[in-house]
Formats: sequence, C-alpha cells, structure tokens
Amino acid sequence: MFTEYTQTTDSLRTRIDQIVSQALDANEMKQALHVIFTCIDLTTLEGTDNNARIEALCQKALDYRKTPDATTVAAVCVYMPFVQQAKALLTGSGVQVATVSCAFPSGQLPLHLKLAETAWVAQEGADDIDMVISRGTMLEGNFDAIREEVAAVKAACGKAHLKVILETGELHSVEMIRKASEMALLGGADFLKTSTGKINPAATPEAVLIMLDTIKEFHANTGKKVGLKPAGGIAEPETALIYYQLVKKVLGNEWLNNRLFRIGASRLADKVKAML
Repeated sequence: MFTEYTQTTDSLRTRIDQIVSQALDANEMKQALHVIFTCIDLTTLEGTDNNARIEALCQKALDYRKTPDATTVAAVCVYMPFVQQAKALLTGSGVQVATVSCAFPSGQLPLHLKLAETAWVAQEGADDIDMVISRGTMLEGNFDAIREEVAAVKAACGKAHLKVILETGELHSVEMIRKASEMALLGGADFLKTSTGKINPAATPEAVLIMLDTIKEFHANTGKKVGLKPAGGIAEPETALIYYQLVKKVLGNEWLNNRLFRIGASRLADKVKAML
C-alpha cells in the first residue's frame, strides 16, 4: 500500500521553506483567510467547561453569521457531556458538533471502554468524533494494534466522521509519524489530526507535511480522500496560512474546504474574521 518514506527532518524543512516562500497576492490572501475561517473547529476542551461556557461558544459561532460576509466556522468542539446541548443550540445553523473520545488526551483506557465512549457519543448526535491513538502502543512498535484500534473505533462511530489524533509531538521521529499516519488511514480514518493541544510541541509544519504526503499516497492508491486537521498552538493567522499553503501545494485545491480541511483553534477565529 505505502512506499518507503525517504524524507528527513532537513528535507521536510527545505520543502516547507520553498512552499511558504511563495507569497500570496491580495486576492489569494483574502481567499485563503476565508477558507481558513470556514475550516476552524471552534474549541473548548477544559476541565472547567460547563453549560454556560458551551452556550457562549455556540452563540459565538452563530454570531459570526451576523457580520457582513455572513460566514461562520465549520464546527464547535466540546467534551462529550455537552454534545446534546451544542446540537440543540446549533440546530439549523450548518455548524457541526465535534467531540473527543478514547480517553482523550492520554488514550490510556481499555479498548472496550474506548468503544463504549465512542458509541455513546455517536448516539448523542456528534457529527465528528476525534479519537486519540494509544501512543505507548505505537512507540512499542505494535503497529497492527493501532490499525485495529482505529478500525474498531470507526465502526463504533456510526454515521459520525472519525478524526484520528496522532499526538505527533510524542512520536518524536519522521518514521514514527509516517507509520502512525499509515495505520490510521488503513484503519479507516476520515481525517488525520496532529495533536490534542495538551502537550508541546503540538502541530508543526514538519508533522503536517508527513501526514499530507501519506494522505496523498493513500488517495493515489485507493481513490479515497482523507482530510487533515492541524490542531494545537495555532493562534495567529500567519501560522494558519502555513498549513493552508502546505495543503494547497501537496493535495491541491480540492482539499481546501471544511469537508477535508479543519483547523483546531480556540484563539484564531476572531483574528481571522477581523481580516476578512
């Protein structure tokens, strides 16, 4: 299915520099910012989250439509207990409801309980479910277990889309990020996602480029389009634009929509909206 991956950290950085050095003109910049904004998952994943905070987050997503360009974000992402509340508040808005599963952010839970979490929140009405893989298992080299875990969670998702969080900052090497990407795709992921946002480093251009290369090869071999979601530490439009340019260069314009590209950010949306 996959060829040997020969990229190194240095070669990845060289490619990134070449891609981002291609300046966008004014029209391209406007278009890029519009895409970025409509691909944001407006997120709160804090231990202090409560009904009032979720209501405020959903209202923020709805209020964005009251601006002159009438656009809003792709989704709100909340912890599992708040999915029904968010679904009710966002009914008819077109804004999706995403959540996290599989013992987020640690991933340290027996598989049958991860599947129970996932099946429960799918029944609650989540549109997107972001699972986190077992990084300890991955680092032990038990790659088949990761593929099987993703496949089992995908089955438990029902109609919901599955985003697979690799937590690339804990995988440490080009080879390990590539292998985790391969296993997630073979397991049936609808999206690859970099990070939980709970560790540093979170999203990095190098990790995203590895994931994009893997998605591209998978699409060439299967015809299946899988999405990408960089997440964690993306607070500035300039950072988001790097990921936009990487997606555009490696996968093309077909991926530049919120069906195949998401950005996990809680601090980015207002800044991008102000630039539109």
